[in-house]
Amino acid sequence: MDLGQAREEYLSYLAVERGSSRNTLDAYGRDLRRYEAWLAERGVTRPDDVTLLLIEDYVAELSSCGLAASSVERAASAVKGFHRFMLADEIATTLPTADLPLPAKPERLPDVISREDAARLLDQPFPQTPVGLRDHAVLEVLYGCGLRASELVGLDERSVLLDEGLLRVFGKGSKERVVPIMGAAADALGAYLERGRGALSGRRPSAAVFLNARGGRLSRQSVHSIVEKYGRVVGIRGLHPHTLRHSFATHLLEGGADLRVVQELLGHANVATTQLYTHLDRSHIRRVYLSAHPRA
Repeated sequence: MDLGQAREEYLSYLAVERGSSRNTLDAYGRDLRRYEAWLAERGVTRPDDVTLLLIEDYVAELSSCGLAASSVERAASAVKGFHRFMLADEIATTLPTADLPLPAKPERLPDVISREDAARLLDQPFPQTPVGLRDHAVLEVLYGCGLRASELVGLDERSVLLDEGLLRVFGKGSKERVVPIMGAAADALGAYLERGRGALSGRRPSAAVFLNARGGRLSRQSVHSIVEKYGRVVGIRGLHPHTLRHSFATHLLEGGADLRVVQELLGHANVATTQLYTHLDRSHIRRVYLSAHPRA
């Protein structure tokens, strides 16, 4: 994948997963197209060919051509976020911005909801209609299995092995992984498949698990709308699908899961990538220290 294709993937991620505003998307699009053009003049079109030295030269040139400091900072932030995204989505295998000495704020990871908020979100009353059953299953599977929105909408019926408690998921680059689906997520998905999906499909054949009202495959944009809608009902503003994935990983780590296990569940080839998505908050670290250290 070249830099132009990766840019479109990144802007789609910002729009769908992060809910960025149109102004932010337009500004980042302009910044990244200028960055790509600068690299192309130097014969660089592939993500893994970008080096720290090149990026430092680019930022220095922006500063020297009279751009306002805030514009340089925003452009640098766009570049940093772009490269972090490419590493996280395994479009690139390197992170040339890791040691970039910039005053720009680091790319913020998605927010995490608390366990209590997750329970309020998922235990709210859902309409017992085909759409309501579908929406409940969407939320449970995102949080219960840690899927990306693109992976969720890409699920086909043959991917669901509920009797075995498994889902076959195709991630970036069509890499397949098998993730467990149990408990509430399995119950919600089973109810949707049994009592909801057939009514949505009508006479239109589709291999997709999650269908829209016309019987076609649900889109990533629709998943974003579903997540945001039900989050708003219980007072969680601006909830995004990736927040549920990030919360899935964080809550597993807080519960004692090994980082390597979380890496496998998220489908990351490199454990360093997992660390971009998962973190333990300070209160949890303090609780672990107090319970584990003999002199705490």
